[in-house]
Amino acid sequence: MLVVGSLSDLTDDVRHLRLVDPGGAALPAYAPGSHVVLECGVGPDGLPRRNAYSLTGSGVEPDSYALSVRRDDTGRGGSRWIHALSLGDSVEVSRPRSAFAPVSTARHHVLVAGGIGVTPILSHARAAVRWGRSFEVHYVFRGGDGPHLDDLINLCGNSLQTYRGSSELWSTLAPALLDRPLGTHLYTCGPAPLIDEVHDRARAAGWPPQRIHHEHFGIAALEPGTAFTVRLRSTGADVEVPSGTSLLDALEQHGVAVPNLCRQGVCGECRVPVAAGAVAHRDLYLTEDEKAAGDCVMPCVSRAEGPRLELEL
Repeated sequence: MLVVGSLSDLTDDVRHLRLVDPGGAALPAYAPGSHVVLECGVGPDGLPRRNAYSLTGSGVEPDSYALSVRRDDTGRGGSRWIHALSLGDSVEVSRPRSAFAPVSTARHHVLVAGGIGVTPILSHARAAVRWGRSFEVHYVFRGGDGPHLDDLINLCGNSLQTYRGSSELWSTLAPALLDRPLGTHLYTCGPAPLIDEVHDRARAAGWPPQRIHHEHFGIAALEPGTAFTVRLRSTGADVEVPSGTSLLDALEQHGVAVPNLCRQGVCGECRVPVAAGAVAHRDLYLTEDEKAAGDCVMPCVSRAEGPRLELEL
């Protein structure tokens, strides 16, 4: 449990907060690009609402976890809960984890941020400056000043390019994707269309998939899906999963404990092995190769691709 040590508004709808240990102790270090999962009140289903947020620091000897949150008035309520926090309030926070760390052996780093997707990119930039790595930042945002723009200007100098729309971005980034040195790695965080376009253009320019990295905000609202039955291999018990109920919720309602955190298909905590049956993968955590293997499922968002699924539980 941490407490809110400071609060500031970066823009009209983005709040920056630092979470500190109530006793002043140092916090565990983390890799650049890491995120933490915050327990953001209780959802309409009566369960804790958990959201994942990227940390903006370099991760070296942190005395606080800093994050920035854009208020989404049409979302599930987590961002509104955070915007209502006051100094000294307690917040349940997971340990940092990362699926978006920089590759230490990269010859050069191309960092692309869209809007509030700047948060893990800022963390990468801080680390790149600290360790003397070769890097450049491309930051696109709409209207006014983007969150953390001043921080990036101070950190990056001439290594920062800013844009007010996609046409401006691609007039510079498209040729950059064609001439960066072999061994360069590409990192993107922002809205899904931006991530998809960066990925597709990079692949078309000949970038191998191993050098293309991205971090999603979270998964969009999902279709309720069709009902299916899950068999638990250890007991032979069947669990019915109705349309509109997640596999994770159905398992928990039947007393099956599954470790979980974000419940948005992002953090990877609830990964469960599959014994038989096809999976309709809807998460943002597993790689395409892992999804194709079909031997695991993220039950917080994914479902059976058919009437039955058997789990190694």
